[in-house]
Amino acid sequence: MCWVRSDNKRPCLEFSQLNVKDSFKDLFNPRIEIILMVYTRNNLNCAEPLFDQNNSLNINFNTQKKTVWLIHGYRPMGSTPSWLRNFLRILLNEEDVNIIVVDWNRGATTFIYNRAVKNTRKVAENLSRHIKNLLKHGASLDNFHFIGVSLGAHISGFVGKTFHGQLGRITGLDPAGPKFSGKPSYSRLDYTDAKFVDVIHSDSNGIEYIKCDHQRAVYLFMASLETHCNFISFPCHSYKDYKTSLCVDCDRFNEKSCPWLGYQAELLKGVLKERMQEGTLRTTVFLDTSGRYPFCTYYFVLSIIVLDETMKYGYISFKLLNQFGMTEEPKLYKRNQPFYKLQEVKILAQFLNDVVNISSIGLTYFQSSNLQCSTCQYRIRSLMLKSLTYPERPPLCRYNIALKENEEVFLNLDTCIPKKT
Repeated sequence: MCWVRSDNKRPCLEFSQLNVKDSFKDLFNPRIEIILMVYTRNNLNCAEPLFDQNNSLNINFNTQKKTVWLIHGYRPMGSTPSWLRNFLRILLNEEDVNIIVVDWNRGATTFIYNRAVKNTRKVAENLSRHIKNLLKHGASLDNFHFIGVSLGAHISGFVGKTFHGQLGRITGLDPAGPKFSGKPSYSRLDYTDAKFVDVIHSDSNGIEYIKCDHQRAVYLFMASLETHCNFISFPCHSYKDYKTSLCVDCDRFNEKSCPWLGYQAELLKGVLKERMQEGTLRTTVFLDTSGRYPFCTYYFVLSIIVLDETMKYGYISFKLLNQFGMTEEPKLYKRNQPFYKLQEVKILAQFLNDVVNISSIGLTYFQSSNLQCSTCQYRIRSLMLKSLTYPERPPLCRYNIALKENEEVFLNLDTCIPKKT
């Protein structure tokens, strides 16, 4: 622990400055030290201890406000988390909260991963004692939001278990897998550890919850606070099903929107509670991101109804033109079924740029190689384009379309005609 002085001469806490030498020292002399650093809008640049030596609560800590606990993970090199300063700034800019940074760097800085894993229980026990003290000062478990990264996610879970799942929220960002995956619920973060538990996995294999590039979860969560991106995701059984457009409809989850990723996910607490009452205890969702911060992408779904079976085994690609005549090419996911007569087929599309004012759509039909017919016309009864990222935007439609193989056609889109009831 380091002390520096602020402009007003009050001592400020700094995150433990360790390095690889400390990991070597830990091989022979293991230590653990836990420091609770308080930040509020009154002391954004000067961390202060949660409790003074006489056990009085920090004067800037307001027990009536929401409290966010930030807990880092395994740090074999001992460095300060690169995301910490920005995370603090973004959180306090978003909401007037108390933030407690849990510095257990001396305990996480070790070459022996199993030792750090064992230390997670010790950290959780220490935090639980401090929480009990906060409760005596009038704080509420329901106002606590734990955000844990890597091993910090499981620390959050262990704290939640101590208080029988009564914490307000736990967010796990890339929870550590080794020594936890496949373990019983009492040995890892579990959905029962808080009233609302959300987890972002950025596993490159897309095993569960979220598919994106490795080690991106913390930055995705920050982007959900700092930008105006709607990080929508798709409830789905598997990533394979998601990739084949089998999970485009979110109506069964929520009539108004697909679930959001990140800080605002808590707004869906009521929907998730209803799903739990119906027997769905855990909701698994998927999304893809762009390659750079803030990782925004924009989802549309193109719904097509064909008039005959000649298009059964073909496929359609499309692009959008904005009001300036600029073309936006999407990543197209495989359609979820063949084009059967008068049956709706949905194609999920992901754009790297938001197309706000759509002037026209470019359609190209490709027939299967053994059924090609250059003179044939393929008839579409209707198509509807809808933004899933911004569902409040009205869908756009086109009716009675004729396409030829491999010939791109640009069509204006109009307001959809309401279906007759």
